[in-house]
Amino acid sequence: MRIEVIRAWPHRFDTVTLDLPEGARVADAVSASGFADDPEITGYAVHGVVARAETDLRDGDRVELLRPLTLDPKEARRRRARKA
Repeated sequence: MRIEVIRAWPHRFDTVTLDLPEGARVADAVSASGFADDPEITGYAVHGVVARAETDLRDGDRVELLRPLTLDPKEARRRRARKA
């Protein structure tokens, strides 16, 4: 099955498309992607829905590697509102 693994930063991203066997899990995809050693990874999502390493994958899934927030979302909105 074909799986996409993506990790993103504010102005760039890395993506890898993998062919994994049926029954693969998020942890398998992350390991096969080569991104497993990234110390910034704090969690995972599949198509934007928070997932665990044990989550089963299906053909066409996109695994997103999550990083810690650099700014509280409420504070970011306040800053944007002040500029407008």
